[in-house]
Amino acid sequence: MLILFFVLVGILFCFLLALTVAFSRSRPSTAVADEPVSLVVCAHDEEQNLRALIPLLRQQRHPEFELIIVNDRSNDNTFDLLREAAAEDARIKVVTIDRIPDHLDPKKYAVTLGIRTARYERIVLTDADCRPASTQWLQHMTAGLHDGKQIVLGYSPYIKEEGLLNGFIRFETLFSALQYIGFAIMGMPYMGVGRNLAYTKPLFMDNKGFNSFRKITGGDDDLFVNRHATSKNVSLCIGKEALVYSFPKKSWRAFFRQKKRHLSVGRYYKTRDKLVLGLFMFSYIGTLYLGIGLVIANPHAYAVWACLAARVILLVLSLQHP
Repeated sequence: MLILFFVLVGILFCFLLALTVAFSRSRPSTAVADEPVSLVVCAHDEEQNLRALIPLLRQQRHPEFELIIVNDRSNDNTFDLLREAAAEDARIKVVTIDRIPDHLDPKKYAVTLGIRTARYERIVLTDADCRPASTQWLQHMTAGLHDGKQIVLGYSPYIKEEGLLNGFIRFETLFSALQYIGFAIMGMPYMGVGRNLAYTKPLFMDNKGFNSFRKITGGDDDLFVNRHATSKNVSLCIGKEALVYSFPKKSWRAFFRQKKRHLSVGRYYKTRDKLVLGLFMFSYIGTLYLGIGLVIANPHAYAVWACLAARVILLVLSLQHP
């Protein structure tokens, strides 16, 4: 077991070394752009979140943008709220969905209608339960769509709260981000998160949107990126002012249900991505479980290493933004 442990540690070390080198060669972009952009938000029964989000989006320091909010079959007072908001601000456009066509995923259908309504070629996506970190978020995300770049991958951490679940969710989210951002830096982009994502309308329309995986539940963000991202057409926007914070799940059951849905989409990734990610996760999980086994079998010999690993995890969590 000890030999297997060190083999897995070696594989994991190679992955982490490659990611570290990639990050060291990358610098967060501080560029901003003034080109017109369409900001798309889909909402289902999100009245309270929209009351907080809409003012933050209206405050974005971008000279020309429209805010398209897709009201997806809401049963609360979302309709009245959006009608009032649109009357106050001509930049706000409302798309209302009363029913979803058979055999179509609701989120993909809502995003598709939002993008089709968009006036501008640059599209930025976020969710109703998100909060941009600054008033320049939109400019930073738009700046990435230059020089042949068609997709911008952003980062969306979760808001820090009390409790073990919150700490676990934030660590898991950071770990996932290190993977997709790190591999993108290395020229192997494989996913993005819809809470903070941008791409061009021509890329979406020319590839018929989500048509190739329209019947799959989920994947409106990561599967779209996986199908159309290349080493040449992707840029990153991960600076402090370009972050978008989101509210985490409040129960383990809700978190695992969300995670199960996300992981179920992974089997539709490109074969290369599945192989690389599979090897990475196998080495990570194998190292974790074998390490725990070694500590249990011989606590006197390995307890120090376990304490150091726990300390590293706590340090990573403490370095995240609140």
